[in-house]
Amino acid sequence: MSQHADIAAAYDRWAARYDDDPNKTRDMAASVLRQSNLALTGRAVIEIGCGTGFNTEWLVERSSSVTALDFSEGMLRRARARVDSPRVRFLHHDIRDSWPIAARSADVVVAMLVFEHVEHLLPAFAEAFRCLRPGGDFFLCELHPARQLQGRQAEFVNPATALIDQVPSFVHSVSAYVDAAFASGFSMLRMDEWRDAGARHHEVPRLFSALCRVQAES
Repeated sequence: MSQHADIAAAYDRWAARYDDDPNKTRDMAASVLRQSNLALTGRAVIEIGCGTGFNTEWLVERSSSVTALDFSEGMLRRARARVDSPRVRFLHHDIRDSWPIAARSADVVVAMLVFEHVEHLLPAFAEAFRCLRPGGDFFLCELHPARQLQGRQAEFVNPATALIDQVPSFVHSVSAYVDAAFASGFSMLRMDEWRDAGARHHEVPRLFSALCRVQAES
């Protein structure tokens, strides 16, 4: 089994209890998205790595449509059960491959806690750029690379073994994200670092987020 198949299988195992397990990173990422001030009204959204649909539900309520992709069938089953709306389409898909979405058909791409599980950033960034219309936004929020270098990664208690199951991950520097964005054609509008409530300024942030944009046609 390849490492990427291992990642999908891990999320399949985690799916049944993902929403119930205590998870500060998941909860903070959801809060970051809700504070992002993304323009969603009347816009078509692509969500990559939708997981159990917690953020999908929020996006559907605020946009014209959401196409939600994930490579874990277990996660997608939970998402489909959570979000029952004619404005959402769920697709089982590996975002490392070309996305089954028409070019220039979306206004926003959202990626939450996805890229630590993707070895090479550029293909997915290029697909996001291809799918977005001019003026479209690409918002991502990821586990901070400095935190990864401290040995932190996605993990859960395997319900079958009662042991800690660590999900394979890849460390990308902040500059790697910036380089992938620029190489794909995006402009970088902003980046932010997010610390736990009460954390001191010198403590390593838990998350970082970035907002990229496709230049509008003149």
